[in-house]
Amino acid sequence: MKIWSSLLAVVALVLIAWLGVDVFQLTTLFGIALPYAAFGLLLVGIIIRVVRWGKSPVPFSIPTTCGQQRSLPWIKQNRIENPSTTWGVIGRMALEILFFRSLFRNTKTEKRGERLAFGSSQWLWLGALVFHWSMLIIVIRHLRYVMEPVPVVVRGIEALDGFLQIGVPVLYLTDLFIVAGLTYLFLRRVAIPQVRYISQAVDYFPLLLLLGIAGSGILMRYWFRVDILSVKEFAMNLVAFTPQISSEIGTIFYIHLLLVCSLAVYFPWSKLMHAGGIFMSPTRNLANNSRMIRHINPWNYQVKTHSYAEYEDEFREKMRKVGLPLEKE
Repeated sequence: MKIWSSLLAVVALVLIAWLGVDVFQLTTLFGIALPYAAFGLLLVGIIIRVVRWGKSPVPFSIPTTCGQQRSLPWIKQNRIENPSTTWGVIGRMALEILFFRSLFRNTKTEKRGERLAFGSSQWLWLGALVFHWSMLIIVIRHLRYVMEPVPVVVRGIEALDGFLQIGVPVLYLTDLFIVAGLTYLFLRRVAIPQVRYISQAVDYFPLLLLLGIAGSGILMRYWFRVDILSVKEFAMNLVAFTPQISSEIGTIFYIHLLLVCSLAVYFPWSKLMHAGGIFMSPTRNLANNSRMIRHINPWNYQVKTHSYAEYEDEFREKMRKVGLPLEKE
């Protein structure tokens, strides 16, 4: 039911876009109102989440580390695993954000007969890395629709992505990689009993929604062709806040756009927000300098104590009556 409910939600979004544009001709709603509302909610949601994280006090040094901490001069420190300086933290964060270093070293534990076995989870690391890098490159490629002239960096990444020159239009490698990565991450949740047991609808829905976005984009590029110039003109007008609807844009574009808008609305309140949360995590962004700096809790309030002398003054007569010893008469 968790999988089917998530799939039905994505299918419902596709049908809503198709009916709204193809049947009821609500192009202004789906092409102008919803994109502005969705990305406004995305911006507001991200700000709210970041402000909440920023207001959470972190008085202590609590980074999750492994390797040798900085201590005596003759003991070699692991500067990446256990950074004690800002540059060490930057290096550690860069490896984590760009290459998922902790996920690469992740291990799985399972019982095989009477033995406890430890195995590698590097297939998960590879699937996540392929998906995230493909997603990043695709987003950068899409900047050509909202920028004129197109920056050299964007054109270079686009050329590198389609360097195989397979077919017309050019086949982008990231189109294949993102579908492969998402499919693996989805099948992993379905096929592995332990992962399937802990998976909820909120785990399946973003995967299926992203597959819907990638699938509709691929269909729009290679099968249900749309007028690219009209799409660029439409996108440029949107970002310039002078929106205009073009009749040359097909229904498949509005389906793709509604799925993207749904992702934008869903993003700040979901697990996908780990993309921003990793920068705000004190287990990652703090230097492990607890041996050099004393971290004191700044909001410790004064605790009212009740000494034994005060206790005896309060209950002296009662203690005397029952024969308890008294320090002073």
